[in-house]
Amino acid sequence: MDEITLVVEEENIRIDSYIANKVENMSRNSVQKLIIDNNVTVNNKQIKQNYKVKINDIIKIKIEEPKPLNIEAENIDINIVYEDKDVAVINKPQGMVVHPAPGNMNGTLVNALLFKLNNLSSINGVIRPGIVHRIDKNTSGLLMIAKNDVAHNCLAKQLKDHTITRIYYSLVEGVIKEDKGKIDAPIGRSQNDRKKMTVTNKNSKRAVTNFEVLERFENYTLVKLKLETGRTHQIRVHMKYIGYPVVGDDVYGKRQQQFKLNGQLLHAKIIGFIHPTTNIYMEFDSELPDYFNNILNNLKNME
Repeated sequence: MDEITLVVEEENIRIDSYIANKVENMSRNSVQKLIIDNNVTVNNKQIKQNYKVKINDIIKIKIEEPKPLNIEAENIDINIVYEDKDVAVINKPQGMVVHPAPGNMNGTLVNALLFKLNNLSSINGVIRPGIVHRIDKNTSGLLMIAKNDVAHNCLAKQLKDHTITRIYYSLVEGVIKEDKGKIDAPIGRSQNDRKKMTVTNKNSKRAVTNFEVLERFENYTLVKLKLETGRTHQIRVHMKYIGYPVVGDDVYGKRQQQFKLNGQLLHAKIIGFIHPTTNIYMEFDSELPDYFNNILNNLKNME
């Protein structure tokens, strides 16, 4: 284990920001993890992440040897929409899990990324290299991937600041009368089923989804959904909450459905962000998957 010592020459700066600015290739996220793991001391005392440094503070940082990556790279075909030295944009197919987890260590997007891309950020650890944000297994569409820690930190901040453009298309049960609307309802873990999320005021976070009707059918509505926040299962929970669950959702949707689907009709269609190096806004659009379009075409032919 290596140790870095810093003598503070400034004051009233959060320690995670101070260390990130002083130590090369170290992000605030990685500093915060070191603090949580008790690998950072100030004047030989443990501190919290929001500690503000004082002149002549002596900071000691213990750096553990990097753990070997034990996730297998797999030659899985994936759609790389864009790639440069800092970021990549992937169009994830329905049915693919984003990253490995106990009991599911193979066949994920991460396994494919390790084979296809030369570099991935390390901030989220050995199981989630490059992963800045996720979409559900049975949701298809665009994901940002960070190829180094500086890019990861920049994209993560944009997510935190809600400046990433994230637009989804979904077919939902029922006919929505309003042309547009905003769902502003907090989401937290269900007290009855810990695997589910729900709209609740208990141990929850604010969640905001904007929707716009694109097309109405006899019993269904095609909607465009723009996220202001990014909570777990947000769109699926919010659409159920207002009475229009996503078609094919086997957790929050109707148990019996007209179509034989392996997952929900929810696609992350558009993603936009400011490039970490060029500071230029980039936006990517994707086509709806064939199975999604086929159902829409069937519904149009039935009218």
